[in-house]
Amino acid sequence: MGSSNVAHFQALILGLLIGLCSFIECTSTLWDTNALLLVNASQGSTKKMPKNLFGEINNAGAGGLWAELVRNRGFEAGGLHTPSLIEPWAVIGDYSLVRVVTDFSSCFKRNPVALRMEVLCDRNACPAGGVGVYNPGYWGMNIEKGKTYKLVLHIRSLNSINVTVSLTNSTGGQTLATTNIIATNVSNWQKVEVSLKAKATNHNSRLELKTNRKGIIWFDQVSLMPVDTYKGHGFRKDLFKMVADLKPGFIRFPGGSFAEGKSLVNSYWWKDTVGPWEERPGHMNDVWAYWTDDGLGYFEFLQLAEDLDASPIWVFNSGFSQEQTVNPSNIKPLVQDALDGIEFARGDPNSTWGSLRADMGHTEPFNLNHVAIGNQDCWRGDYRANYLKFYAAIKQAYPDIKVISNCDGSNTQLDHPAELYDYHLYSNAKTMFSMAHKFDRTSRIGPKAFISEYAVTWDDAHLGNLLAALAEAGFLIGIEKNCDVVDMASNAPLFLNANTPGNKGFRPDAIVFDSYQTYGTPSYWMQQFFSMSNGATLLDSTLQTNSSNSLMASAIWFQNPVDKKNYLRVKVLNYETDKVNLKITFEGLDHGLIDYSKSSKTVLSSTNVKDENSFQNPAKVSPVKSLLKKRKNGISVMLAPNSLTSFDLLVLSQDIAQIKTQNDIFYASSI
Repeated sequence: MGSSNVAHFQALILGLLIGLCSFIECTSTLWDTNALLLVNASQGSTKKMPKNLFGEINNAGAGGLWAELVRNRGFEAGGLHTPSLIEPWAVIGDYSLVRVVTDFSSCFKRNPVALRMEVLCDRNACPAGGVGVYNPGYWGMNIEKGKTYKLVLHIRSLNSINVTVSLTNSTGGQTLATTNIIATNVSNWQKVEVSLKAKATNHNSRLELKTNRKGIIWFDQVSLMPVDTYKGHGFRKDLFKMVADLKPGFIRFPGGSFAEGKSLVNSYWWKDTVGPWEERPGHMNDVWAYWTDDGLGYFEFLQLAEDLDASPIWVFNSGFSQEQTVNPSNIKPLVQDALDGIEFARGDPNSTWGSLRADMGHTEPFNLNHVAIGNQDCWRGDYRANYLKFYAAIKQAYPDIKVISNCDGSNTQLDHPAELYDYHLYSNAKTMFSMAHKFDRTSRIGPKAFISEYAVTWDDAHLGNLLAALAEAGFLIGIEKNCDVVDMASNAPLFLNANTPGNKGFRPDAIVFDSYQTYGTPSYWMQQFFSMSNGATLLDSTLQTNSSNSLMASAIWFQNPVDKKNYLRVKVLNYETDKVNLKITFEGLDHGLIDYSKSSKTVLSSTNVKDENSFQNPAKVSPVKSLLKKRKNGISVMLAPNSLTSFDLLVLSQDIAQIKTQNDIFYASSI
């Protein structure tokens, strides 16, 4: 063998030895642990995440997020016939003293039903306090000491009136606030507004309208709202805060089945939900079998999105209810209705529908840039034909609007134009966790996915437990890592009134509430781990494990909007029943850039995966945050079984491009 060949052979052997030593050095940590997470923080290994990646109601409009306290305020819930049921209104006094029916005497054309109350007793014969009607609201009104409530009602009588308006406990035995409406000329309908300041607190209160004067009084459109709502916009503050804390990038409204209805007459038609609240006819949500007065209407949803600094996504009816269809040859009026709805949101204040928005107090246009044509309608034979008519008209009038199709484009390319396609996923926990890889092989060309509804349901979730939250976390980590093909994702449904009968509400939900209290399910707290992902920078991360495949992880670089500082967040899901020893290493990150004294670890876990939160124990399954402790031998942590862990590292750098070191080496520091 020649000298040159010997030298070449020696160099080759040396290279192999060096490579082997490097391999042993890098993999020895894996041999000593269950898993090794490699996070590449160097420039060029990143991916910008969509600004609206994460965001998104069961008897949760009026009496919930919308702070209206009176249920069936216009007496329309019994239908357009008289006499009609007036529930939950009830009579104070027996039939010999007071008689209550409905008739068509209202001054409002679109909601003609009014309440007719005939008082048969007079001052001497009536019981103390008088007779009348009361409304218990949505399973009890929350009245709090020192707070003021605004009552608005419409009233008419052929005689002079003296009506006592009171807020009382559930039996009427304790008066929390009271005033009198005294008038001599109400032969024509009069709008009356009074303020009631509570002198005591009761979470199960009711509104009473009573009199001891003989005669007939008509009532209509009776509203009671707390004066103290978010920005005065009508949103219940504690529930608004629960949503705001998720930092949603978008709000999809009015929802799915709510938009279509069982029958078209009970679909959500936006024009019936705008303008003065007294003139809104309301409608039956026949999918979930409850009446809504639509006080939380199209305008209020747009206002909600703006208040949350979230993008509004409007879902409108594409010509289908669950039981009926509009043929493509007859779809033109619905297409025009959608165009009018966009004009209401975005139009000039001098335009036909933009002027109505301005009259409602919002001169400037709302930032509506997304619309969804229908909900779960792709399987219907006429959907594509209807869709194309909507799409063409919208694009001609508003070419910048992003249109969302109901058809799934995750496996095959769509056969019609769209900017996004709607994808729904309801499943058991095992399936949900496995769907983390759903979009790994999706084409990177074409419309992106809008995952508008996902949730673990059925027995695995019950009313919302840790198991469901962890399975959903695995799915969302997969979404993060596929943020180039998934543009938005939202859990559904968002809210549930705890008093909703089992056959009239979707379960589980992220936020549960009653008249005065609320709590987040484990899925709610899980979503907070992803609250900083919108608009963040995704870092490339790789898991090596010698245990099971029940580990998932992702890493992002983001700026905290509160302290304006930069953080590197590593999320790790341990979806198994054993503890896991994890070592985390970073490529391209100088240890000197991490301030461990201001870095933290947050863990979501519990002793049992079926654990749930409740009003009695709202934080049973909730994040536990602690400061990180720096050691000398690298980031070595013990992951609790069935847990989601977030490591937030304060990085002393203004831009991710600055964190690349000169030699781009691995560095392991300690937590």
